[in-house]
Amino acid sequence: MIDRRNERGLFGLSGQAKASLINKVLGRRDRAAHAPVEPGADAPASVGAAPAIPDAYTRFDRFPNYEKMMVPRVAAKRFGLANPFFQTHDAVAGATTQIGGRQYINFSSYNYLGLCGHPRVNKAAKEAIDRWGTSASASRLVSGERAVQRDLEKALAAHHGVEDCIVFVSGHATNVSTIGYLFGPRDLVIHDALIHNSVLQGVQLSGAHRRSFPHNDWASLDRILAEIRRQYERVLIVVEGLYSMDGDFPDLPQFIDIKRRHKAFLMVDEAHSLGVMGATGRGIAEHFGVAGRDVDIWMGTLSKTLAGCGGYIAGEQALVEHLKYAAPGFVYSVGMSPPLAATALEALRILQAEPERAQRLQQRGHLFLELARAHGVDTGLSMGLAIVPAIIRNSIKAVKLSNRLFELGINVQPIIYPAVEEGAARLRFFLSHSHTEEQIRHCVDALARELGGKARA
Repeated sequence: MIDRRNERGLFGLSGQAKASLINKVLGRRDRAAHAPVEPGADAPASVGAAPAIPDAYTRFDRFPNYEKMMVPRVAAKRFGLANPFFQTHDAVAGATTQIGGRQYINFSSYNYLGLCGHPRVNKAAKEAIDRWGTSASASRLVSGERAVQRDLEKALAAHHGVEDCIVFVSGHATNVSTIGYLFGPRDLVIHDALIHNSVLQGVQLSGAHRRSFPHNDWASLDRILAEIRRQYERVLIVVEGLYSMDGDFPDLPQFIDIKRRHKAFLMVDEAHSLGVMGATGRGIAEHFGVAGRDVDIWMGTLSKTLAGCGGYIAGEQALVEHLKYAAPGFVYSVGMSPPLAATALEALRILQAEPERAQRLQQRGHLFLELARAHGVDTGLSMGLAIVPAIIRNSIKAVKLSNRLFELGINVQPIIYPAVEEGAARLRFFLSHSHTEEQIRHCVDALARELGGKARA
């Protein structure tokens, strides 16, 4: 059944009320299916008969995680809330988007520099299709390369100031496969408390010991490693360049110093900081003025600033060669699609040639943050780059507010339990270099107006 210890008080409902709602929606009448199996129950009367297998073990709607997922959905249905998720976009989603034939100001896209849909990027993808088709059709290890795949890897390695790079077909799978393959039971992966799910999945796959440290608290990390470092062979520290839920970032030089003193590896996930941080958008290393080789593993995604799909690992040649010939997520997976590789490569070239895109994005992010704070909106830890949350602290209210803004022509998604703790429910605004000041002011005014009235009711 549902673990009520972790959900008491959620949406103002008691554990009994939540269970009752879920039972009604699922049409549950067979509570006994979750009860402990009594030896011999419902089994043939013969001596030594095996216990019956409960019906719950053969049905997907009885999976515990599904039941847990139903909590917010059932509560939303009770309160008459429309589902704000899985909206169908009619065209390219950037600073604006079209949904159901209506135009919206859009704050739910990672298209930070407006390069998804850029004519040069589209042209590069089309030319790649004409030359190589739509798929690599097999693993690169067994079927060979496409020139554009290696061109992208070389360009990303140069961008980070390191020796080499490898691209994967999925950003999430990049972390899972890399961490899952490189580390093992005698190792430790220690990560920021707010690290992305892909890192957690990678650690689980690896069998390594896992420990977290308080968010962005390098001093706590230092103390932990001083105490336990010698208990393990290899230690990997993992942080993000820009945290996607909160819009803040780590003090990278401090983490570099810690990894050196404690003889650990440092991995930085630049999924949201590439193209966003630094004077020219080169990322967190440029922001702090550190060399790319000061970080052991650079991870990034191709689906945000670079307008494609996939992920990459950049670092020294030994790291990349190791992954290319042995990491299951690369060896046993199809190679990067040629048009997607061409897309990311052309987007990277535009990023480097037009630094004003990142500069304008940073200006827009700071403007949004300043206006929101001036209106008394709780923006949490945001540093005003490309991500600004509005902390609502109640999932139902967050969904209500998202739906109300949608009615007003503003598309922004709620982040609710169980994706975050109930007290951290929020709306999450993603800024684009293409947003106008007028759009930002209009949005913040609407947000503040709704928070001051209906959303707090």
